[in-house]
Amino acid sequence: MRLSRSLAPVTVAAALVLCLPYATLCHARGSDGKPPAPELFGAACRTAVTGSRVVAYCHNPYVDTDRVRLHIECARWWDIDTDSAPVNTDAALTVRLTGRCWKEVRSVWISHQKAH
Repeated sequence: MRLSRSLAPVTVAAALVLCLPYATLCHARGSDGKPPAPELFGAACRTAVTGSRVVAYCHNPYVDTDRVRLHIECARWWDIDTDSAPVNTDAALTVRLTGRCWKEVRSVWISHQKAH
């Protein structure tokens, strides 16, 4: 009888530890048992570099407004890198962003921020 009494707390502890990940998973999912839907946000952007000039087109297919910015890093150390002013891209809207370097362009990217 002593053996079963000493195993009881260990058995209960093991059962709780094994059920914990399942309980956490159940609470992370919705009440219907499905994982939450991913948040649909962000404009799709295309960039083109022609010589020292950069053009970007961003189209927002979603409801939430996306504030986009064009960032240009120039190849020459003396050439000034630029960041455009933020532009609000409303639902179903396409915006055009432009910029340039004096000489060659090293890299170009677009940043996204949810507008409040």
